[in-house]
Amino acid sequence: MPPSRFFINGLLVAVVLALAACSRSERRNQSTEIPTATAIETVTSYAPGDYLEDILVNGQVRQYRLHIPPAYKGNPVPLVINLHGYNSNAEQQERVSQMSVKADQMGFIVVHPEGLGSPQSWHVGPRAEADADLQFIRDLLRHLQSQFNIDHARIYATGISNGAQMTNRLGCEMSDVFAAIAPVSGGYPPSQECRPTRPVPIVAFHGTADKLIPYEGQGRLLLPAREWATAWANRDGCNPTPTVTFQHGEVIGETWNNCQEGAEVVLYTIHGRGHSWPGSDMPPEITTQDINATDVIWKFFEAHPMP
Repeated sequence: MPPSRFFINGLLVAVVLALAACSRSERRNQSTEIPTATAIETVTSYAPGDYLEDILVNGQVRQYRLHIPPAYKGNPVPLVINLHGYNSNAEQQERVSQMSVKADQMGFIVVHPEGLGSPQSWHVGPRAEADADLQFIRDLLRHLQSQFNIDHARIYATGISNGAQMTNRLGCEMSDVFAAIAPVSGGYPPSQECRPTRPVPIVAFHGTADKLIPYEGQGRLLLPAREWATAWANRDGCNPTPTVTFQHGEVIGETWNNCQEGAEVVLYTIHGRGHSWPGSDMPPEITTQDINATDVIWKFFEAHPMP
């Protein structure tokens, strides 16, 4: 796969995403075509399955993939926002994470929003594009809450790479909405302001051999993964020193606990693996099978509703 470019806070670094290499078959809604709807003319009765939908945000059409589990019968359900990486898209993120499969097993709704641009990305810096992406998420949530019985105490966000950056931003700027977040293989500028209004539970994953977003950070551009996790632990009022709470094969999980309001910060370090979604079918040379990020993320989300 030819290399692509990854935008971080206005600076470009080399990146190669293997999301397009995923080969699992796509889940469809009883046909090979997925229904399309807009926020103005929406589907009024959703059968279980997948939908492609549009929503108008400040005069611009934004798109997202929506997955409804068989268990949804109008009862209050959790919602997971699942964000793709740079030069990827919602379909690839759905396939690599298998979050829709987990949604069917556990009975939550999952949404895979589409970024903008060519290549597609999420803007996380101070520019107007970043404000537009944040507004997209806000408007998308309001729209979904008008269509479904979403449990307001169980709204969550996750994503990979550039999508992990956006996930981190949602934790910083929308902590009153998102009960917990789960960034995977993300990179975070040290200068980024982050002032959540409440302690935010966080579970994160990062490989020590990540060549695209290095585990040890990148000079003044990116924080080391453990330093970023420690900063969140400080915001959440956790113990300053983490304890090892998971160890299996290539993976060590460290937890900053005794945080305020029942929050905790967990970092899974994957030794010798690269820029990937752990437990997925991304290339084995960069992806561990010693932990499944999707399973761990959902278990963490279940344990951390909004207080």
